[in-house]
Amino acid sequence: MSNIAGKAYSMNVITPLRWYMAWVNRLIFHVAVSRPSTLKGLVTLSLIHYARWTIIPRNKFPHLDPSQPKEDLKYSYMLFNSNFNGSWNQYVDSFTFAIPSGLDLFWKFNIRYPKSVPLTPFHDYIRYNQIDTDHYYTAYPMAASNDVKSAETVRTALLKFDDEVKEVTPEEFQNQYFKLLRDLQNDLGSMQPTPVVSMAAKAVRERELAAQAEPSATATLKNKKADAAIA
Repeated sequence: MSNIAGKAYSMNVITPLRWYMAWVNRLIFHVAVSRPSTLKGLVTLSLIHYARWTIIPRNKFPHLDPSQPKEDLKYSYMLFNSNFNGSWNQYVDSFTFAIPSGLDLFWKFNIRYPKSVPLTPFHDYIRYNQIDTDHYYTAYPMAASNDVKSAETVRTALLKFDDEVKEVTPEEFQNQYFKLLRDLQNDLGSMQPTPVVSMAAKAVRERELAAQAEPSATATLKNKKADAAIA
């Protein structure tokens, strides 16, 4: 799937915004940035690498060449970009549970925004407006955000360990080395090439595939019965 690179999944959602209310959204963004407590639920989600909301005015869409015609747009647009670990459902659900009021505030003036709760209409809204990512760059494709934090912890501990054991006896070195391993055991996890997907999400996908295969299997059975009747 093009949206996946290693453990990371890229999401791009672009939604129409009433142009005359775009300035209100910008004000909301400024307030949210100046008061980090409003985004505390989002910041504490360890599965998120990056999340950004951008407002594109209806008359300021980027043009690649002077010959490209100007768009005559009815709406401004809000572009949401994010990289995260885990499945699509896990991410969208986590967003809803972490900052439901924040999501409603950010998308409040977007066309046909259904609110973040209940989940199903919100899922449908995001899925309908999501644009698949053909290519994107991630510095650590095999690492989750927690893996990167753990790597920094391990690096700091190793540098400190190197300074402390330069002039110790072999026995002291061994004792300190074992202590180092005990202290870092929660930061020495393995890295896998695919996103972590819950068993629940896997079960849902299996049911979807089974449902897709069922009509063709039924059609095959009907054809066999028809052939038998003709014979």
